[in-house]
This record gives sequence, structure tokens and C-alpha cells, in this order.
Amino acid sequence: VQLQASGGGLVQPGGSLRLSCAASGSIFSINAMGWYRQAPGKQRELVATITSGGSTNYAASVKGRFIISTDNVKDTVYLQMNSLRPEDTAVYYCKLVTTRLAYWGQGTQVTVSS
Repeated sequence: VQLQASGGGLVQPGGSLRLSCAASGSIFSINAMGWYRQAPGKQRELVATITSGGSTNYAASVKGRFIISTDNVKDTVYLQMNSLRPEDTAVYYCKLVTTRLAYWGQGTQVTVSS
């Protein structure tokens, strides 16, 4: 299984970005997909997750600004990020959890700066 993340970049404070993460390979039953981020000198932290049933969970710092969604036909998870702040700057990683294993994408850099 491979996860290909894309959509990162440089954006000004208050701007928006949409991250995508497409899964490919021999994918068995997906339990959940999600996004995590890691800023320099900090531990990786949860941003948002979505289960196969559509239940979502968000970090308090992004609730109301970020929206996670999936395209189950394409096995793709998205993260719509609005009202971005400098503290959102980090490498964003996607994660796929199946009934057997968990997989991580390679990460995409998001930089929020004027």
C-alpha cells in the first residue's frame, strides 16, 4: 500500500489550502484515514481523522477551520484548511488504518507566512 500526499505549499495567513492523499495497492478493509502534522522541534500530532462510517474527529486547534473528507471510490482523503495561521506551519502526513495494518504517507510541507 502506498499513500501519495499532495497540495502543500506556501500560503499567507488567512488563506486556504486543500491537501489530498491517494491510497493505492492491495487495500483491504479501511477502518479510518487521517491527517497528522509535525512542526520543527515538536512531536507529530493528530489533526483530523475520519472513519469508514464517516465519523470525524478534529484537534481543538483546527476545529471550525479544517474539514476532512474522503472519496471512497478513489480511496482518497482530503483536508480542506481554511483561515490558516502561522502556527499551522508543519509537515502534514496522511495515515490509513486497515483491519490489518496502518500506513503513512511521505508528508507534504505547509508553510503559513506573510
